[in-house]
Amino acid sequence: MPPAIEVRDLTFGYPGATTPIFSGLSFSLAAGSRCLLLGANGVGKSTLLRIVSGRHLIAPDAVRVLGRPAFQDTTLAGDVAFLGGPFPFSADISVAEILAGRRGPGFDPARRARVLQLLDVDPAWRMHRVSDGQRRRVQILLDLERTLRVVLLDEVTAELDVLARADLLAFLQEESVERGLSVVYASHVLDGLGDFATDLLFLSPGRLRCLVPIGEALAIADRVAPGAGSPLHRLCALWMRQDRQQDRQEDRPADRAPRDS
Repeated sequence: MPPAIEVRDLTFGYPGATTPIFSGLSFSLAAGSRCLLLGANGVGKSTLLRIVSGRHLIAPDAVRVLGRPAFQDTTLAGDVAFLGGPFPFSADISVAEILAGRRGPGFDPARRARVLQLLDVDPAWRMHRVSDGQRRRVQILLDLERTLRVVLLDEVTAELDVLARADLLAFLQEESVERGLSVVYASHVLDGLGDFATDLLFLSPGRLRCLVPIGEALAIADRVAPGAGSPLHRLCALWMRQDRQQDRQEDRPADRAPRDS
């Protein structure tokens, strides 16, 4: 079985930028992985997720998802979901009306019902009246009602309440264990993620600092960043401070990718 995600010597930058966001980036994630994608603002987490989801033109061999080229193979749209960014539905339309237009081939009413209950979404909600957190739950619903093989999460849980976030992560973990769903989750809210994740991928400016099993990451935290509180918080804070210090010493531009995380 091919890796869920394979990145080979990826170099990528936005037009007009003096420095690429990634230069020679390489890593591989096995099917069924639940990988935390961490790093400071501006290191390219959102950009990397968008590249993996096929939203940027890159060479066919630079990024492969489920053994297929991320940008060139349009069939990946049926297997991969990118959850992040603004949600387009803000007009005077109900959730029920949105869902009514999505009953195509492969529609599973039982799965839809389960995800509706999981996310506590009311089909009667009208999108121009709901809160940001409720709108985000509808966005998640529209992707997770499908059977997927790769889910890419870009800070989507920041607007969810504690219960909705916990239930979503439990559902993704179940899908990962039982069906081999692969998850890459970029977030700055790290509470409870040590029990959810299988791996930690940490981006430093322009490079991959590490990709390690989560147990090894927690052991590193206890060794190099001892103290009270979450080991992931301590470790990430330490590495981000080191990256900031190195940037200042090298006089490296702080913002490599505007509005990226």
